[in-house]
Amino acid sequence: MVGVTRGDRLLRLVASDRPRFLLGVLLLAVAVFALTTPDFATLYNLFNMTQYGVEIGLLALGETLVIISGGGSIDLSVGSILSLSGVVLGLLTMQAHINVWVSALLGVLAGGALGALNAVLITVVGIPALIVTLGTLYAYASAALVLTNTVPISGLPAGFFVLGQRHVLGIPLQVVVVFLPVALLLHYLLRHTVFGRALYSVGTNEVAARFAAIDVRAVRFWVFTVSGLLAGLASAVMTSRVASARPDAGMGYELQAITVAVLGGTSIMGGEGTVLGTILGVLVITVLSNGLQLAGVHPIWQLGTVGLVLVVTVLVNQWLLRHRVGVL
Repeated sequence: MVGVTRGDRLLRLVASDRPRFLLGVLLLAVAVFALTTPDFATLYNLFNMTQYGVEIGLLALGETLVIISGGGSIDLSVGSILSLSGVVLGLLTMQAHINVWVSALLGVLAGGALGALNAVLITVVGIPALIVTLGTLYAYASAALVLTNTVPISGLPAGFFVLGQRHVLGIPLQVVVVFLPVALLLHYLLRHTVFGRALYSVGTNEVAARFAAIDVRAVRFWVFTVSGLLAGLASAVMTSRVASARPDAGMGYELQAITVAVLGGTSIMGGEGTVLGTILGVLVITVLSNGLQLAGVHPIWQLGTVGLVLVVTVLVNQWLLRHRVGVL
């Protein structure tokens, strides 16, 4: 190919997809923190930091499905669903005296029910997703605070803490038995099933999807329901990890989840996004947060840095994509 330099070919390779680009960002971040922060590059820290990425990762995977479905779909209520599902778990265990593992399952299902309520208001009643989930963000959060009188529910059976606090070969148990199986299942769902193809079709062109006999409302109903289920699952993991059901546990997590999904390459316009990209987005945010914390950076600056990285990463990736078009 005449006129294409080795540098052009490298740019084309890097910019060919967001996961590859994010992997480069991740390796760069790891290298910088390993060289500048003494405690960062230990096996204990590298394995342990993944423990804190599971909850936000589950929420981000739910957001990925929702945003891919297009039509302005977004779920601002996932943090509040996490909080309320955890409260359901705690109340069933401590007040109804139900086995904690059964309560955890019911808490996950409660998350799915809350997501399904969002879905009904969006797909049946016809209210925009932004308005519905903004409203339920406040409604679900308020319900969690009222049910607990703003006091965390503690005294849960110690045997339940194994899910969020135990390690297997140094790897947090929730990564092995919760996050990875969910991620693999969703990857298969998106790439190798009729539902996955229908989801991308709906997000890319809703009108064309209807002409192809795809039930657009059903697709969006299920992605919002699954988003709620994943938030409920995240609540079980978090409750086990912190050893209590906090009514404000998910506060602010919805914006982090959206940030991770967008960072991972999920198009806010719909029709584009991958599980791998979202996982890499989780890893980038987790490494940044952990490295900055170990470096003694103030939490306020940590949040600002994460936001800056999101903006810069998207801008650089877009520049690479435009450059790639110019050299193809």
